[in-house]
Amino acid sequence: MDKATWVRTIVLLLALINQFLIAFNLHPIPGSQERWGEVISLLFTAVASGWAWFKNNYVTVKGKQQQQVLKQSKLIS
Repeated sequence: MDKATWVRTIVLLLALINQFLIAFNLHPIPGSQERWGEVISLLFTAVASGWAWFKNNYVTVKGKQQQQVLKQSKLIS
């Protein structure tokens, strides 16, 4: 996976973990509930999910093959 895919995956995982903690009244990631509230945390999760979902994350074998073809054709960098 490339760097951007890792960043999107980590941000998404942090958002989902935070949502899980808030849903079960556990200690959320510091600052997420005290400063922003549950609504902002939910928006953060929604944005992170959308960002990770819409981007083309070449994670499957087929996706990696597609990425190689696109690079060879100079359609992506």
